[in-house]
Amino acid sequence: MNCERYIRPATLHDVGAIMPVITAAKQTMRRNGNTHQWADGYPSAAAIECDISSSGGYVISERAEIIGYFAMLPSPEPTYDVIYNGEWLNDSLPYLVIHRIAGLPGRRGILHDIIRFAASHCPNIRIDTHRDNIIMQHCLQKEGFTHCGIILLANGDERLAYQKLFS
Repeated sequence: MNCERYIRPATLHDVGAIMPVITAAKQTMRRNGNTHQWADGYPSAAAIECDISSSGGYVISERAEIIGYFAMLPSPEPTYDVIYNGEWLNDSLPYLVIHRIAGLPGRRGILHDIIRFAASHCPNIRIDTHRDNIIMQHCLQKEGFTHCGIILLANGDERLAYQKLFS
């Protein structure tokens, strides 16, 4: 992790600083052709508060400024029970799921820091992303994730599913 960066559990007091990071991430998505992911007010402050209440919300800070947010949740993830057009690299080990990754524009390496942090907690990481989120797909491939197939969200929307096993 960047020596100036720190990852810590988010608190409810952080929500006011997290939401502008979410907004900035949405703007980056839109500028890069990803017009459907994170629509209709998602993720809302209530969703972030739910992550925090379940001890799954984390912030990335740099010089005391919150520059990133993510949720890191333990398995099982119900939407990962069925995968189409492929298979998980390993379907028997416990895993962590990373959701709602957001960072301020121009702050490079946020995903790398998140993955290193998650891997220090569990050697089996799963992430999904929207088909239009080309930036995230590129970053996941760069981080050594394998595209495993397609999963369906509870509302029926499809997502590209990725997994990485650390030894």
